[in-house]
Amino acid sequence: MAEDPLKLVEDVRTVTGDAATARRILPLLDLTSLRGDESEAEIRELCARAVGHGVAAVCIDPRYLEIAGAVLAGSGVRLATVANFPEGGDDPMAVAKEVRRAVAAGADEVDVVAPLEAVGAGDVELAGELVTLCREAAGPGIPLKLILETGWLAAPDRITAVARAAVMAGVDFLKTSTGKREPGATLEAAALLLGVVVEAGGRVGLKLAGGIRALEDAAPYLALVDRVMGEDWATPRHLRFGASRLLDDLLERLGETA
Repeated sequence: MAEDPLKLVEDVRTVTGDAATARRILPLLDLTSLRGDESEAEIRELCARAVGHGVAAVCIDPRYLEIAGAVLAGSGVRLATVANFPEGGDDPMAVAKEVRRAVAAGADEVDVVAPLEAVGAGDVELAGELVTLCREAAGPGIPLKLILETGWLAAPDRITAVARAAVMAGVDFLKTSTGKREPGATLEAAALLLGVVVEAGGRVGLKLAGGIRALEDAAPYLALVDRVMGEDWATPRHLRFGASRLLDDLLERLGETA
């Protein structure tokens, strides 16, 4: 039986990681740029770096999907985008249309923000409805990640309830944060989401995002996942780190060039 994730948080908080840890995290990285004002050259450079260093995916604004898709074609690096981002609106039908357009434009994965005001007011069922509609819109074979904005939701019972509703509705990943609000990811929130992952038998993945910029930030999360799920579970199919700056730090630890 998996260990209770919340009981392990203090055990892993001081883990700093080493070159071997950096090597494990690198292929789990969703190299991310979601400012919304990127130039075409910046998007192409981001994608070229992703291919060159073998990360899991690139996550970008939907408007750049065609440009990124041309660079990533045949590389094995997946193309992810966002919907209902970053506000987390309360219109599931509109969000489902965003997802459908993104997939038609070439997205391999879609990260969808939960209906934040609604779930913050206690309407957890709307999160499940949103996931159901987005799951249908994405179609088979397109991983769907729900961004819970755990730092904003704050209350453990609310985070767990939204995560469970999303799992029941067919989500593929639970994601901590958009990275646009503070606080972003925390070990406590990751532990709560891991608890739901355990309940789901490990078939749902976890994406950690929001303030993870260096190996020292990421290593405790990997240690927590290892303790709860086992090291074999930590593959791109189940675990991702969404970050824009983390790649540079990992490469420095590995003695590689940017």
